[in-house]
Amino acid sequence: MQLPFTKMHGLGNDFVVLDLISHPVKLTSQQIRKMADRHFGIGFDQMLLIEPPSRPDVDFNYRIYNNDGSEVEHCGNGARCFARFVLDKGLTARNPIRVKTVNRILTLKVEDDGLVTVDMGTPDFSPASLPFNATQAPLYELTVVVDGKPQTVSFRVVSVGNPHAVLVVDDLDATPVQAIGTALGSHPDFPKGVNVGFMQILDKNTFKLRVYERGAGETIACGTGACAAMVTARAAGLLNAEALGHLTGGDLRLSWEGEGRPIIMRGPATTVFEGSVDTREL
Repeated sequence: MQLPFTKMHGLGNDFVVLDLISHPVKLTSQQIRKMADRHFGIGFDQMLLIEPPSRPDVDFNYRIYNNDGSEVEHCGNGARCFARFVLDKGLTARNPIRVKTVNRILTLKVEDDGLVTVDMGTPDFSPASLPFNATQAPLYELTVVVDGKPQTVSFRVVSVGNPHAVLVVDDLDATPVQAIGTALGSHPDFPKGVNVGFMQILDKNTFKLRVYERGAGETIACGTGACAAMVTARAAGLLNAEALGHLTGGDLRLSWEGEGRPIIMRGPATTVFEGSVDTREL
């Protein structure tokens, strides 16, 4: 079977998007890993699946798989690509669009300037929401082994549909992102793992960010990671209600009015190329 795909990216965080409404297929974790290989496959950070709605108040179901074949709950950069894809392909004429992820409902809108605004829902700061085996506190500490040496790291946690631990650092370029991200992301106190964000605050309206993602490693940009960084810093009084996040792949506009309010993210979504893959070869 020839399975059409579209390669897209949001600030360099790249995806393969599959329309499973027009071409229903079930892929195994092994097949996803093979497609994700950047030398022998298509290559991507995540695979985005567009499925028929499972309830009457949404337009689509939205599922996300990392390049290691594991399913994850949420992807902000992917959500923007999802919106761009379904409108470009004529799968819907609605704008905004409502989609259901594993654990929440998202509202996506393609703006007149081509950028995509996503209502990411309300953040949850409770450790149990990640889950994280800790009592409630604004700032946590854990000791991890980095380059063979124990190191204590301080961080805040939040779920924005997927779990994040955010470290505020003085010099992002000098921070061992991979070493700390690997150690903290797989710490046993995070039984389902955690995405690890490294945030350098430039002023009350601007920050720089790198994210080490579960199942994918460091990506050029992480939309949910930017949201997590924004709300943890805002809750700590380090940022204003609107901020610009500088990620390796580009910039995201973020806003959060405070407790009980949704996070709003705005940024680009770009189509790179289209093709097809023979599922018999996977």
